[in-house]
Amino acid sequence: METRHYLGLDLSTQHLKAIVVDDALNIVCEATVMFDNDLPEYRTQNGVNKQKDRLTVTAPPIMWVKALDMLLERLKVTGLDFASIACVSGSAQQHGTVYWKKGAAQLLANLNPSKFLHEQLQSAFSVRDSPVWMDSSTATQCRALEDAVGGAQKLAEITGSRAFERFAGNQIAKLYQTKADAYHVTERVSLVSSFGATLFLAQYAAIDYSDASGMNLLDIKSKQWHPECLLACAPDLETRLGEPVESCTALGTISSYFVERYGFSPGCAVVAFTGDNPATLAGLALAEGDVAVSLGTSDTVLMWLKEAKPQLEGHIMVNPVDSSAFMGMLCFKNGSLTRQRIRDDCADASWEIFSQLLDSTPRGNFGNVAMFYDLREILPPLMGDFKFNKNNERVSKFSQEVQVRAVVEGQFLAKRVHAERLGFRRTGRIVVTGGASKNAAILQVLADVFGTPVYVNEEASANAACMGAALMAVYTKRKEIDPHAKFEEIVKGHRDSMRRAAEPSRGAESVYGPMAQRYWMLEKTLLSEHGDIC
Repeated sequence: METRHYLGLDLSTQHLKAIVVDDALNIVCEATVMFDNDLPEYRTQNGVNKQKDRLTVTAPPIMWVKALDMLLERLKVTGLDFASIACVSGSAQQHGTVYWKKGAAQLLANLNPSKFLHEQLQSAFSVRDSPVWMDSSTATQCRALEDAVGGAQKLAEITGSRAFERFAGNQIAKLYQTKADAYHVTERVSLVSSFGATLFLAQYAAIDYSDASGMNLLDIKSKQWHPECLLACAPDLETRLGEPVESCTALGTISSYFVERYGFSPGCAVVAFTGDNPATLAGLALAEGDVAVSLGTSDTVLMWLKEAKPQLEGHIMVNPVDSSAFMGMLCFKNGSLTRQRIRDDCADASWEIFSQLLDSTPRGNFGNVAMFYDLREILPPLMGDFKFNKNNERVSKFSQEVQVRAVVEGQFLAKRVHAERLGFRRTGRIVVTGGASKNAAILQVLADVFGTPVYVNEEASANAACMGAALMAVYTKRKEIDPHAKFEEIVKGHRDSMRRAAEPSRGAESVYGPMAQRYWMLEKTLLSEHGDIC
């Protein structure tokens, strides 16, 4: 039987990466193009261009096209037989938008295999610099969109999120309002993900449900564009977006350009690309009831949810590997750097001493609770240090060991409280990635606070989105053979290979159940005194 391979791509903020896996999900080869270093002519810093207003953040789509040219050349150098690739899928930074100029479809349909893509698509875009997820220039459009549908909570109930400045609908509205000429000569609007799939198809690719959930435009229940949201953003928008499709949908076969230039098989399928966060859910092999916690500079929580409970905080998206389910997402700005500050202040800058101090204090920390926000936090929108004793009275100082436990418990209580508000129930496992996933004492607190066993996916941290794209390609191909195939069957080996790092301690829930309720009460009190939910 001939060897089949699957190509997964990740078009992230700073790089374009490829992973090729075989049927057994072993990585066969990989390659990366770094935008700043490999494409210096576009003068990006960390993959983007920040404008003078410090709010507008963009990247040129032609840079991403040239990166694909370079990436395929690098894969060729590895000796990869492109003819062995049965399926291609990809992930991309969420929320960014690409604007195809009238006539671009013809350019795509007539690509010359003797030339690079970037040489042929220079004139394909009506907007030279695409807004990306770091852009925060659309506050006016956000408020207008929320007002148009009956408020922030109503918009969240429809689209899974209240209006966010980086979300595509608000970026499209800004373009229409400030550069109407550019909008009127645009024949198609892609997300960065569907832009990637478009290049491989050489025709416009549909946006998948999961990434579409990060636009403030898709009704996450009906999985159709919501008419009021579309109308509030720009006229004739539905025709420019095309019909959304289920994630893990084969959109067609690869363009003859890639067959003739690189030797891909004419039957190689192109699967709908998705966002990097949905792809990460797939790459970490999550199942129903599971939670992924990334403990990095900022902390991120991803949840597989059977039912959606959209709130003003966080995001609900259509699940990328089961469109009848949902995915919850929470972001916290104050992550490892805040933990590190407390380590430096209380533990002589030693993680070993930090862990000893953490282990020396009891669960519940004698009733002491704290929130540490070095940066203005997202959930909740507050800044500063807030410490409370067992009587909920503000105090100015903790002992070193109490301070250490307070930062860890406080951060994990915040994650639990906000996850439960989005619909999380303790039925699965927690999969941890990021630097702190190596600290056993921290992982024990995480298991205790959530009342859930903690597993470490040691291989996935850096490649989760890219691996997720490859797994979605494998899954889509398997569904062609067996329409009843389940994603969890595909990734069973991945799940089984994870290391169980911590079990909840006996009696932990009797401590942290009431403590979580108390934490939520304190957070609401602080918001009423120092800020607002907006």
